[in-house]
Amino acid sequence: MSENPDVVLVEVDGAVATVTLNRPDARNALNRDLRKALPTRMTELDADPAVRAIVLTGADPAFCAGLDLKELAGGGDALRETGATGERERAHRGPFPEMETPVIGAVNGVAITGGFELALACDYLVASERARFADTHARVGIMPGWGLTVLLPEAIGVRRAKEMSTTGNFLDAETALAWGLVNHVVPHDELLAFARGLAADVATIEPVAVRRMLRTYDDGALRAGAGAWALEAEVAAEWQGAGIDPAEIEKSRRAVVARGRTQL
Repeated sequence: MSENPDVVLVEVDGAVATVTLNRPDARNALNRDLRKALPTRMTELDADPAVRAIVLTGADPAFCAGLDLKELAGGGDALRETGATGERERAHRGPFPEMETPVIGAVNGVAITGGFELALACDYLVASERARFADTHARVGIMPGWGLTVLLPEAIGVRRAKEMSTTGNFLDAETALAWGLVNHVVPHDELLAFARGLAADVATIEPVAVRRMLRTYDDGALRAGAGAWALEAEVAAEWQGAGIDPAEIEKSRRAVVARGRTQL
């Protein structure tokens, strides 16, 4: 199947690039095309010396609803592509390759499960008042493979992370701000302008210094948490390797969607 480039839109304005997940009718769920296109676009931008900062967002009304569970319920191999084989190298952890260019997440709506991991992969987050976050991995019957069990407790603390993962409950934008998950909450219509403003601030600094600073943060975190990344990959590989029943995934997906609607 050929890649559909329209599922990821890229706009470059000066030194700032905006990357938009563009499957709005599917709440930007990560289907095969999107999973292929996103890392490709991010890698291209990271290699462009004119781009000094990247804003990652979704086409309204959602940021990202996670892996396309309809595709997964049809027997797709999406779980292996997340790194759930236990063999992922450091440069390939998460939903896109390790980046040197700063990535600011502009969370415009729901960020659920794999979409939540996508947000966590950003260097920091700005949320509109419509943003909602949830980890429904356990509710769906799969295990995270893009770093949620490492990055979420780093952001909000292990006890709050455990609560989110074992309840699947949604976290609203203001609570996300209070918990330290996001840096700012702004009116929805101001989200992109605000995030791009931060990106423009980043772009005023010599990029070698910015990249070295980010690498220092990331390397420091890995010294404390490299074992946690390996453990997550091993657990995901064992869990998913035992077999996933597409019918059960579809049943769980419907239940998660219905439950989520009561919390949004």
